Amino acid sequence: MNAELNQTVRLLNAERVERKPIVIGLVAASGYAVDAEAVERGIANLQAQGCTVKNFSDAARKFQRFGATDDERIAQLYAAAQDPEVDIVMALRGGYGLTRLLPELDFKLLAASKKLFVGHSDFTALQMGLLAQAGASSFTGPMLCDDFVRDELSAYTLNNFWRCITQPEHTLTVQAKDNPQLDVSGTLWGGNLAMLAHLVGSPYLPQVPGGILFVEDVNEHPYRVERMVLQLLHAGVLDRQKALLLGDFSAYRLTDYDNGYDFEQMVAYLRSHLPVPVLTGLPFGHGRDKATLVAGAQATLNSQADGFSLTMQGYPFLAT
Repeated sequence: MNAELNQTVRLLNAERVERKPIVIGLVAASGYAVDAEAVERGIANLQAQGCTVKNFSDAARKFQRFGATDDERIAQLYAAAQDPEVDIVMALRGGYGLTRLLPELDFKLLAASKKLFVGHSDFTALQMGLLAQAGASSFTGPMLCDDFVRDELSAYTLNNFWRCITQPEHTLTVQAKDNPQLDVSGTLWGGNLAMLAHLVGSPYLPQVPGGILFVEDVNEHPYRVERMVLQLLHAGVLDRQKALLLGDFSAYRLTDYDNGYDFEQMVAYLRSHLPVPVLTGLPFGHGRDKATLVAGAQATLNSQADGFSLTMQGYPFLAT
C-alpha cells in the first residue's frame, strides 16, 4: 500500500481501538473469481487494513459461469447476513447471476440484518431490490475483485470507501467542466445502467420521486448507453428525477461507422432531449479509481462552472 493509504488505515485503526476489527463477509452472489491466488491476495490486503475476513464463497462450488448454484448463492447471502460477527457483506465480483436470485430473496430478512451491503456492477440488482422491497440503503463501492487484488491499490478508492462507511455524512468534491449549474436535494440511487434498464417494469426497481440518479457501465458503446437511458426515459423514470449523474463509461470501441458519434455527442443529445439535468464526471464505475456512493441516502448536489459536490447523509454506518 502507498503512503497515503497507509496513513488512512492507521487513522481508521486508531479510531477503532475500543471496537472489534471490521468483519467483512465475502459472497459470490454473481460470478466466480477466475484467479484463486488473486482472491487470497485480496483477502490479505483487507487483513492488512485491519479487517477480519470471512469468506462465505467456495471456489470449488462454482457452477457454470456462476459462483455456485442459485440456491447456494442465496445461502451465502443469508449466512453472511445472519452471522453476528459480520459488519459488511461484500461482493466477491460482478458478472451476471443476481437477476436469477431476485424472486427467491427475502429482502426484508437481508435488510433486518443491518449489515452494510457493498458492491457494484451486477450487485446493483441486489441493491435496488433492497431499496425497492425494504427501503434499505446499501453502498455502491469496491468489490474484492478487482479493487482489492490489484498490484497497486487505489488510494482514492479505498480512502473514499473507508471514510464513507465510518461517517454519518460523506461529501464528494469533483472537478468537472461544462455541467449545468444546479442545487438540488433528494434520494440518491442508481448503479450499473444495464442492470437498472433491465429492472424496468419489475418490482425490484425502486420508485424514487425527486431523486438524484447515478449510472455507470463498461463495454457499452455510446449508442447502447443512449438506448438504455432512453428506456429509463420512456418508462417514466427520468421524469421523476432532479438530476442524472453519469459516471465512468469505459472499454467501448468506436469505429468508422460511427461517423463522429461518440460519447460527447451522445451526452449532447441526452441533454437536449431529457427532462432532467445531465452531469458528467462522477468518479464511479468499473475503473481503478471509484467513489463510494450510498444508494438510498439523502443527498445534496451542488454544481457550478468548475465542478460539483455531492453530500450524502442519513444512511447506516460503522461507528468508530
